[in-house]
Amino acid sequence: MPHLNSILQKAFDRGHVLLARLSTHWKEHTNRRTVAIILSVGVCATSAYLFGIRPPDNFPVNSLVSVPEGSSLQEVARRLEVDGVVRSDAVFRVLISVMGNARNVRAGDYLFKQPRDAFGVAYALSTGAFGLEPIRIRISEGMMTKEMAALLDRQFERFDAKNFLAEAQPQEGYLFPDTYFFMPNATERTIIQAMRQNFDQHLSEIELRLASSTHSLKDIVIMASLIEREARDPKDRRIIAGVLWNRLARKMPLQVDVTFLYTIGKDTFQLTTVDLISDSPYNTYKNKGLPPTPIGSPSLDSLLAAAEPTKNNYLFYLADHNGVTYFSRTYEEHLRKKRLYLGT
Repeated sequence: MPHLNSILQKAFDRGHVLLARLSTHWKEHTNRRTVAIILSVGVCATSAYLFGIRPPDNFPVNSLVSVPEGSSLQEVARRLEVDGVVRSDAVFRVLISVMGNARNVRAGDYLFKQPRDAFGVAYALSTGAFGLEPIRIRISEGMMTKEMAALLDRQFERFDAKNFLAEAQPQEGYLFPDTYFFMPNATERTIIQAMRQNFDQHLSEIELRLASSTHSLKDIVIMASLIEREARDPKDRRIIAGVLWNRLARKMPLQVDVTFLYTIGKDTFQLTTVDLISDSPYNTYKNKGLPPTPIGSPSLDSLLAAAEPTKNNYLFYLADHNGVTYFSRTYEEHLRKKRLYLGT
């Protein structure tokens, strides 16, 4: 028995040593496998981020991203990849599906103010976070449609200046000057509609006062567009309106310089004798009567000045270099004031 016990003890000891060695070997290899798994997961995650999730280098910041109505998820994803919004259309589709919104991508225009990764884009499109905020635009009194086109073309991506002018110039003078708030995806048509509706609304507010005038609405708007450029002071505007109506009543040419701003972009101090004898229908030195159309968008005050002028016997006026206006009944008086206040 002692001999058997000795044999069993030796066997047990050897088994213990073997188990200890196996345990140590397992632990060593387990650590290696763990590290390998962690490294593999890290590499995969990094690769997924770099090549599928992070924002593309050409991400369209502050540019409209359009998702057409009725597009499938595959079509939307492909369009986003082509437009540089996401790096991988496949990754985008997976993220949308994981969010449970594969059938709920919101159509419309999106605007991103900073680059967004695929998660951010997927969230925006699945929740309808369009990111559109109104843009403040000031259309100044007297502004011409060609000036409006240049201003608006710099602000709105969907705005077409050529189409705007084709539709707006026939409405010259009837697009009300004001402060507007348009969405970034506004088109030339929506802008024109808003400005014309604003004009009609203001016109309705002074309808009774306009009706008391002996002049047509067309003539009032044309006259108001001239007055808008001729004077800033409301009192002067009404007196000037009276002067210009007086000249028309006496079949005298208006001889206002501001119409040349509309046609050739020159002000009073830039005009030449050649300009004054040009054949333009807007040349109020050569042609009697009002010009054929308004030369800009008049303010409400100018419209009222044209409709309700200050009655007077003046036929001439001039403004000095400080903007002070002087009125005369005769041409001789006008020349004297011209020499006195303008040195000519």
